Amino acid sequence: MSAARPLRGRSLPRGETARRAERAGGAAQTNPGTRRPVPAAARLAALGAAVMAAVMAASAPESARAQSQAAPGSIYTCVDDKGRRLTSDRPIPECVHKEQRLLNRDGSLRNVVPPTLTSDERADKEAAERRAAEARAAQQDAIRRDRNLLARFPDLAAHERAREAALDPVRTAIRNSENRLRALQAERKPLLDEAEFYPNRPLPPKLRGQLDANDAATEAQRALVATQAAELERINANFDAELERLRKLWGGALAGSLGPLPVLPPSARPASATTSTRR
Repeated sequence: MSAARPLRGRSLPRGETARRAERAGGAAQTNPGTRRPVPAAARLAALGAAVMAAVMAASAPESARAQSQAAPGSIYTCVDDKGRRLTSDRPIPECVHKEQRLLNRDGSLRNVVPPTLTSDERADKEAAERRAAEARAAQQDAIRRDRNLLARFPDLAAHERAREAALDPVRTAIRNSENRLRALQAERKPLLDEAEFYPNRPLPPKLRGQLDANDAATEAQRALVATQAAELERINANFDAELERLRKLWGGALAGSLGPLPVLPPSARPASATTSTRR
């Protein structure tokens, strides 16, 4: 038979209504195993501790995590600062600053746990790794440049054609400047002839202005010729350095094994007196 239910409108015993209301209000705040209420402050504290532990574990160095976690079924061994050999089934605190050998149960080496680095040691290690990465990248660039050089210039004739193509525009500019200088000299001659009529007198303003303009134009053209001559030397110096490198590469030298290729910028003059000056 089913349990008898109270009739509609029948009053409950004293205190029963309060107990039922307390159970109904605390049902959502109880622990399923014990059915006891869990205070909200305790739940928040537990959640905060779990989050903090996760953040600390993620930010810890790899070596520190390796030494703080014991590998199951393994043996840690090291020699401490006093020369004693220590053995444990978990990372050894006395050797946290040293390498620890991680052995299997049969005594064979499983791994070597690196020491926990200080902040300065970690910074030095990261700097060394960056330098090594930069050196590897520079070596790859050197290999790529040498291979490109061989592809562009498979023989001496190809290199000479490229040299002549680079020199021709500068040679043309020099010829134009030299022609302009000759024209300025021709323009200056009648001006000087006219100036002879004023041996002991100031020259007329117009004549003086024409002579000054001719002087300024002549000086500008001479400076331009000097700049163009320096550019010829620079181009030849770069092609000479390139040719020296190519001869080694054609002879069997490995790409990337010859060091950096010296290249003069456009504004620089070659310092060596032995530089080729083809014109």
